[in-house]
Amino acid sequence: MFRKFKKIHFVGIGGIGMSGIAEILHNLEYKITGSDISENANVQRLKSLGIKIFLGHSEENVKDVDLVVYSSAVKQDNPELKYALENYIPVIQRGEMLAELMRMKYSVVVAGSHGKTTTSSMIAEIFNAGGLNPTVVIGGRLNRNENNAIVGKSDIMVAEADESDRSFLMLYPTVSVITNIDFEHMESYKDFDDVKQSFAEFANKVPFYGANIICLDDPNVADIIPLLKKKFVTYGFSARADIRGTDIKLEGFGSSFNVSVHGKPWGRIKLSVPGEHNVLNALGAIGAGLEFDIPYEDIKKGLEDFSGVQRRLTIRYDKDEIKVIDDYGHHPTEIIATLKAIRDAYDDYKLIVIFQPHRYSRTKLLMNEFSKAFFDADELFITDIYAASEKPIDGVTSDALVGEIRKRGFKSVYHINKPDDFLSFVDDKLERKTIFLTLGAGNITNLSREIADYLEKKYA
Repeated sequence: MFRKFKKIHFVGIGGIGMSGIAEILHNLEYKITGSDISENANVQRLKSLGIKIFLGHSEENVKDVDLVVYSSAVKQDNPELKYALENYIPVIQRGEMLAELMRMKYSVVVAGSHGKTTTSSMIAEIFNAGGLNPTVVIGGRLNRNENNAIVGKSDIMVAEADESDRSFLMLYPTVSVITNIDFEHMESYKDFDDVKQSFAEFANKVPFYGANIICLDDPNVADIIPLLKKKFVTYGFSARADIRGTDIKLEGFGSSFNVSVHGKPWGRIKLSVPGEHNVLNALGAIGAGLEFDIPYEDIKKGLEDFSGVQRRLTIRYDKDEIKVIDDYGHHPTEIIATLKAIRDAYDDYKLIVIFQPHRYSRTKLLMNEFSKAFFDADELFITDIYAASEKPIDGVTSDALVGEIRKRGFKSVYHINKPDDFLSFVDDKLERKTIFLTLGAGNITNLSREIADYLEKKYA
């Protein structure tokens, strides 16, 4: 590999994708340093492994490094990037580093607007059950071991692609899984046709002996089929899907379903994660397993052992018919799927949602779609928009979103400033068969823990 680059610095190391790659390289005995503007859980984990991390960005942080890796969230005027470029220190994007890690391995890469982390995590579990022991880099922490980066002992890698900045086009997977294509990250694309063309370009990077596992149920994925030049296998609930899920039974916070492959019965699978969207994710993971000739019993065991990913319908509190659930959903499509999964599991519960919009640009672009996404909730509290380093946009506010939702006839929607402002409402909302759901990609997750801690103390 690139052994002459012994000291590697990550700018924005606290991001979930950056932290995973940094941990892999640390475990491969590279000297890793990093910087970020705040100390989140990812930073704390890396520091516990002995990785030196600077809070704040300064050219002093990169004066003694061989290579700088940066995330798409880092601005080009960052002092560390500027110093490295001015002093001829190689600078690469996160996607290029991931591509280098993949270069000497057989790889499965999951791409799509939604479901990437869960699907790639399911694939990792299937491959482990099949004895393949892959290296894994995913965009969330597995509940099983609270890890998003694992150095395997084989020549196989499971990873998650990032379409947000087009960096997934740097990757050359052996097998790709495309879960869906949605109207998202338009700042990186000319228009939606450009998004679909980019996914087709990604799919056509697999080698002649590889394959694309694609979700036929997603109309935008179906649209790119005529553009595909390499082998593809379809999955979904459609009767035309090569890998098809049928007889789906949603059972509490889980499900079971039959699978047929090319029209022939294959077996029944049981999941301990909820929702039809997770059945779709599992079908995509099955497709990846079949491409690597993993037998049914191992695929079944891997999926049945899969206990989920942190911040994907994570239950923080569950006592006396009161539940606190936390979820990363921040796009209307994800929100609809999350609320439906909870409704399917607990249709007799009152569902109170606390949503933190993520980025002004996304809120503006998808304001109309957001206004229609919450009808499975009984009450909705919307916090101020989590900026994620963006500057405010005139007229794009949480109050505006509340107004749009009320125009749709949903009246029980309220604006609060900060997530923890909701704590003053908890006692008034407490009754049997109530679910508090925190939603968003920002720091709203802290509120779920705060509500859970409050309830633990209240009912101790």
